[in-house]
Amino acid sequence: MNGHAMRARAGSWLLLAVLLGGWEAYCRLSGVSALVVPAPSAVLETLVSELATGRLWPHIRVTATEMLLGLALGCSVGFLAGVVLGEVEGLRRLLYPYVIASQVVPKLALAPLFLIWFGFGMTSVVVITALICFFPLLENTMTALRQVDPAKLELFRMLRATRLQTLVRLKIPAGLPVILAGVRVAVVLALVGAVVGEFIGGRQGLGASIIAAQGMMDSTLMFALFAVITALGLIVYQATVHLERWLLRRLSKG
Repeated sequence: MNGHAMRARAGSWLLLAVLLGGWEAYCRLSGVSALVVPAPSAVLETLVSELATGRLWPHIRVTATEMLLGLALGCSVGFLAGVVLGEVEGLRRLLYPYVIASQVVPKLALAPLFLIWFGFGMTSVVVITALICFFPLLENTMTALRQVDPAKLELFRMLRATRLQTLVRLKIPAGLPVILAGVRVAVVLALVGAVVGEFIGGRQGLGASIIAAQGMMDSTLMFALFAVITALGLIVYQATVHLERWLLRRLSKG
């Protein structure tokens, strides 16, 4: 890590410390009720207690599982659909308006139908998450396949490469940075989809825990759950970034 990156990282941590310190001071000096805004120290105490007693770990595992399953399903289908629509012009003109129409419908509006079709529990949440993750991969894959260097395409034509060879050996490798950018977007949306899905149809998970804490008017626990969700999202996002860098390095060496 170079000096500029280290300074930027240190600045981010310093800003976080200042924000938390200001938040703590406000709660202590203003006398605001913990029901409205709990102090960071109280949130941390609750978080440590929930983790130490083990009450929170099953919910973390459920949300992480729903997130990863929905992400894998949505990204896989989105990538394959993007390849098909990107390669077949007539099919793209026929189906793409319907894809756009399906995306403008809020997934929350479809949630009652999913509950009827799939019931309460993990399946409905995974389906909602997959639908949210589908479009970024579809759109980025289509964009990546259309942005290949025309000179390289002409070279593959001169070498009499088949359509499949051109796709596998040129278009997908050349478009991989754009495709992986779609994966990063989908990672963030996957956690949102999992938590929101649990609000509606989840029996377990961090989203269901937030609803339960709301019912008990426990703001401190809700903030602790927000912190866990944030940490989970950052961990998965950073893992995706590292995986992306590894893949691109391997591609450049190959």
